[in-house]
Amino acid sequence: MKLNEISDNNGARKGRMRVGRGIGSGKGKTAGRGQKGAKARSGVSINGFEGGQMPLHMRLPKRGFNNIFAKDYAEVNLGMVQRVIDAGKLDISGTVDHAALKAAGLARGGKDGVRLLAKGELTSKVAFKVAGASKGAFAAVEKAGGSIALPEAQPSEQEKKAARREANKAK
Repeated sequence: MKLNEISDNNGARKGRMRVGRGIGSGKGKTAGRGQKGAKARSGVSINGFEGGQMPLHMRLPKRGFNNIFAKDYAEVNLGMVQRVIDAGKLDISGTVDHAALKAAGLARGGKDGVRLLAKGELTSKVAFKVAGASKGAFAAVEKAGGSIALPEAQPSEQEKKAARREANKAK
């Protein structure tokens, strides 16, 4: 048997039914859609419509909200960092930041930076410069002889206003 001699068995693949092609075909005139009504017309019937009954998506309660101020951090576990270091994909001679972790394939996404988590074990001495870290990650990095540098906290609007008020009072 050769590749060009291989074929399906008879009846293995059934051709699709061509509807609306005359009454002799058995699927002519209304083409299997029945008589009139929204479902007989072209275009899809209303999605989620349940015939006048209150639709399921409206019967269920609304819950939660989307926080527009939520930070988007790429979460990186220390065990994964150690694995990448052992594989030679991450250079730890300098400071390891978001760009370095992204280049090593650890930080995916995270438009607001990287947050280190303590899952796994870190044995290498690494200096991190990241947006955030858990308490366990701080402890694990310092235990291995490394350090974590976090960005300076920016004063809130209320603190700025209070500082301006104090400055104006001093004048």
